[in-house]
Amino acid sequence: MTRGRLEAFSDGVIAIIITIMVLELKVPHGTDLAALGPLVPKLASYTMSFVMLGIYWNNHHHLMHATRHVNGRVLWANLHLLFWLSLFPVVMAWAGESGFAAAPVAAWGAVQFMAGTAYFILVRALLALHGEDSPLASAIGRDFKGIMSLVFYAAAVVVAWMSPMLASAIYVLVALIWFVPDLRIERTLRR
Repeated sequence: MTRGRLEAFSDGVIAIIITIMVLELKVPHGTDLAALGPLVPKLASYTMSFVMLGIYWNNHHHLMHATRHVNGRVLWANLHLLFWLSLFPVVMAWAGESGFAAAPVAAWGAVQFMAGTAYFILVRALLALHGEDSPLASAIGRDFKGIMSLVFYAAAVVVAWMSPMLASAIYVLVALIWFVPDLRIERTLRR
């Protein structure tokens, strides 16, 4: 099977998730700048979730361009990833509505951890399909970024119960690690 349908479907699902997230933002009540105050936590969580979804979309795009073909295992691994990404609007809204309380921030981290795990599984399914000597395998290497992201997410879920803002800072750190698309794939594809 070619990768085209998987990539197009994933793009569509991510676009819908982003649309759902923005619909969670409500118009402020009032006519002065003070009316924006209650929206700040919601806007902050929306911005972070938008950036995280953008990072997943960007890296998924690069991953698919290093992929020659897919199979049923890859399709299911991709659906697993999309499932966790589809929960971003729910935990994002909960975190924002609560003003970043401990339980919603921990839940947000748990969903991010599961999305990271699903992406890791997707990469492993693609590597199993394409083989250890494939350009994809040489581009991915040991996947230090992927493994470290999971460690950071797991730590942040625990930290969230003591300091939701510190946990949120860890989520931002992971986003910064992934903000630049996976250059290993770009370098490999250029060769």
